[in-house]
Amino acid sequence: MLIVTPEEKQNGEVSKQYQNREDLEKAYNEAKRSEARLRKIIDTIPTLAWCNLSDGSNDFVNRRWSDYTGLSQEEVKRVGCKVAIHPEDLPRWLDHWRSLLASGARGEIEARLRRHDGDYRWFLIRVEPLQEESGEILRWYGTNTDIEDRKRTEEKIREDEREIRRITDAIPQTIMVLDPSGVPIYANQALLDYTGLTIDDVISTDFRARIFHPEDLERLQEERQAALLRGLPFEIEQRALRNDGRYRWFLIQFNPLRDEHGEIVRWYATGTDIDDRKRREERTQNENVALREEIERSSMFEEIVGSSEGLRQVLAQVSKVAPTDSTVLILGETGTGKELIARAIHNLSKRSTRAFIRVNCAAIPPALVASELFGHEKGSFTGAFQRRLGRFESADGGTIFLDEVGELPPETQVALLRVLQEREFERVGGSQTVPVDVRVIAATNSDLSAAVAEGTFRQDLFYRLNVFPIRIPALRERVDDISLLVEYLIDRYAQAAGKKFRTIDKGTLELFQTYDWPGNVRELQNVIERAVILSDGETFSVDETWLTPVTPKTAASSVPLVANLIDHEKEMIETALREAEGLVSGPTGAATKLGIPRQTLESKLRKLVINRHRFKIS
Repeated sequence: MLIVTPEEKQNGEVSKQYQNREDLEKAYNEAKRSEARLRKIIDTIPTLAWCNLSDGSNDFVNRRWSDYTGLSQEEVKRVGCKVAIHPEDLPRWLDHWRSLLASGARGEIEARLRRHDGDYRWFLIRVEPLQEESGEILRWYGTNTDIEDRKRTEEKIREDEREIRRITDAIPQTIMVLDPSGVPIYANQALLDYTGLTIDDVISTDFRARIFHPEDLERLQEERQAALLRGLPFEIEQRALRNDGRYRWFLIQFNPLRDEHGEIVRWYATGTDIDDRKRREERTQNENVALREEIERSSMFEEIVGSSEGLRQVLAQVSKVAPTDSTVLILGETGTGKELIARAIHNLSKRSTRAFIRVNCAAIPPALVASELFGHEKGSFTGAFQRRLGRFESADGGTIFLDEVGELPPETQVALLRVLQEREFERVGGSQTVPVDVRVIAATNSDLSAAVAEGTFRQDLFYRLNVFPIRIPALRERVDDISLLVEYLIDRYAQAAGKKFRTIDKGTLELFQTYDWPGNVRELQNVIERAVILSDGETFSVDETWLTPVTPKTAASSVPLVANLIDHEKEMIETALREAEGLVSGPTGAATKLGIPRQTLESKLRKLVINRHRFKIS
């Protein structure tokens, strides 16, 4: 009789033939001994090992597996090894195991196994099928490797990472982590709150295009990429979109993180909001532009244009007094160029290389005049958080020009008198005497003699200031200079406007020579600037409705004429206030329309008893 067992098939052929039961028993016993030796070897290895039948049912677990779980071979065959899997991991383990049985593929799964003492530890379970050449699965073999320490380490790393993220989320600065190429991989809570995006939005490839201003992206693209390639810390300024749709300026600082080999593994980018600083810089820049324009406007008087007798007398006086250190009092109406004369005196003096400090006394609130001129000590009044030097100390060794000196309050007049007499002063709130070497040039458009008579200006101070008086003639007293001034100003403004005038309308020149010019040269300057802008062609002309000619003065009509001039000035001011709706300062204010300083206009409002509030439109 031929007996063939399944294990002895090979390529469909019978590998051995057993002619009798004795041979069969020998072969069977040898196979059992071989299996016993194999199981003994498997029992001695430190790894948990097992074998399942093709249908997934358990056939064998090694001793290490039984010792760990406390389950015997018989228990495992009866209830299966799933009783040792953690209940939370069991559904996932079963799904994966069934998937492997269906596909016949090898695989891995992580799950917790219960130890015999009831404790659970993490294991990596590897599954490998044993197949015939036909593809039929005969057995499933598996090993369980303890990965508890690795899992604990991973959890510790994750906890550390969570802790770091909690810390970075508490930082008010925006923080972003980028890979070596600059692609975002993490953002802190401050950045998410600012942008209104999720972390998934941030790590998307179009994040930068969504957040940063298009102008800055184009401007900084090459610079940023080159800096990343250099691998050195760098910083850039750009605008980032806030969740309310507004852009704010940020200073973004990039710092690389390197591994032990010096290779960059991360970039850390921190953003600091500098929008307020940028706005201050922009305001300063705008103020500088305005200041340059004002300087340019003031520089119209840089060259003293004219040849009239009155002007020649003034220049002769300047030449005589400039080399001395004498105090000078410049008298003249507003717009006649008093500051220009003061600067000329300074520039011709031995102090020309030192500071020229201008102070408009009418522009400073009375309570702050003393502090502005002489400085103050820390804590001398509310808001005095530190010591501040005054204008006199800033002008030490040079010249100080006190414009509108008649507007000084009485207490400050006393301090100024002391400086003129003793060349020293005390800061507000201080007791220490400060010596100073300053030349004083004062100016006023008011009658200081009348102010002395009225008791509003100290007589002794007036005498100290009036050492060398210089009176600047009004423009109506320099009619012969008007044509020269007009040509000079037209040429200056025409160059700025890109225009060229070949002739001046005869009627315009006659209008200029008959007009009274209450605003003097400054008013003439403003009229010409306006006319240059509006004039077309090569002939310069002015709309005669801008100016109202007055009858020339005569000895017989001098007294009524003064009253007429006052009425005319009051009418002009009220017209300007009406057009400006009661506004005094600013680009559209009455002072700008009249071409005079705000402080001068406010002084005239008080003297002429004009209530600007009645021109406001409610």
